[in-house]
Amino acid sequence: MKRTKTYTPELREEAVKLVLAQGLTLEHAATRIAIPKGTLANWVSAAKNGATPSAVPGSRTVPELEAENAKLRKELAEAATIQSDAAAASMPLYTGNEPNSRISRTGNENADL
Repeated sequence: MKRTKTYTPELREEAVKLVLAQGLTLEHAATRIAIPKGTLANWVSAAKNGATPSAVPGSRTVPELEAENAKLRKELAEAATIQSDAAAASMPLYTGNEPNSRISRTGNENADL
């Protein structure tokens, strides 16, 4: 009597990622994680068709993660710009004409020395 092997959702997800995200062949990926090639082919086919009943709850697809990554990079760039603008706005502007300035109106730093 043949016994059906049960695989965890995490193993299924990682196996599909080996083929779809990393570009391994079905044969190489199946050998690497010691599962039948046909089983992996079924999982990959289901994933390509959008049927992912074995996906881990809360897991996200590569395109979803890439979109989130792009969004976060944009937010980080905006925050850095805001921080840079705020730092520049808070810096005093020195013209050399301030009292007790060591720079004379002629631009010679040693003029007062």
